[in-house]
Amino acid sequence: MEVIKLIDELPNKPSTWVITKQIIRSSTSIGACYWASCRAKSSADFINKLKIVEEEADENLYWLEVLEESNFIKSERISANKM
Repeated sequence: MEVIKLIDELPNKPSTWVITKQIIRSSTSIGACYWASCRAKSSADFINKLKIVEEEADENLYWLEVLEESNFIKSERISANKM
């Protein structure tokens, strides 16, 4: 939910539109994939689904760092969402 609030703080510019879509996609996917992992059919399925969660979280961190490096949002605001 914090990421959604963070996205609403971004300037409405073409250069942020793609980043915004990527961040929303990857951050919401983390929760959805974790939800699915809790209903895994086996231990192997559970581990596989958690690996997807990890990949999405890594992607989300990448996009947050892009925002930070692009100076679209203050570093302090990004740091609060990296936790």
